[in-house]
Amino acid sequence: MKPIAIFGAGGFGLEVAMLIEQINEVAPQWDIIGFFDDGVPEGEVINDYTVLGGMQSLNDWSSDLSLVLALGIPKTKKSVFEKIRNPKVDFPVLIHPSVILGNKKYIKIGEGCIICAGTIITTNISIGKHVILNVACTVGHETEIGDFSSFMPTCNISGEVTIGESTFWGTGAKIINQTTVGDNVIVGAGAVVVKDIPVNVTVVGVPAKVIKQ
Repeated sequence: MKPIAIFGAGGFGLEVAMLIEQINEVAPQWDIIGFFDDGVPEGEVINDYTVLGGMQSLNDWSSDLSLVLALGIPKTKKSVFEKIRNPKVDFPVLIHPSVILGNKKYIKIGEGCIICAGTIITTNISIGKHVILNVACTVGHETEIGDFSSFMPTCNISGEVTIGESTFWGTGAKIINQTTVGDNVIVGAGAVVVKDIPVNVTVVGVPAKVIKQ
């Protein structure tokens, strides 16, 4: 089996380890060697997996290694990615066995994406690099999602939606069809986006309104 490590030993890191274990139950392919995390002491054991060190240890790793970024905050995720210099590291796509991929021929998923249990992705969809679709999200037809965006559980993305890079969507957020959201937007939990949202703002509520620029 191929060695894989998780960057981020927090709560979502534990869920990603669980996701990998559940993939292996269906089709064994990954050997989880541990976590990397600059905020947790090297050698600490979390859910039977050892913390192998931080960024320096990762960049010094001498053998081929698959790595997944278990970091929900887009800004943090992108920053960590940009610090990785090790040519031995690759970024696989992790898809839970229960995920429904509609027309696979017309679905593009970038490197490093994490697609969690119960998510449904229909057809003619482009998902950028290092995107997280947490538990039970839905993505409708002809939608584009930018790199490093993160969607918490039960987000619903309608058809013909364009979402920029490094957006964060709280639990249960929704967006109607034919709508565009700019880069670096934060959408609060339970918000419903019904019109285009510009870059670099925070929106909350039903309908979603800008509360911070």
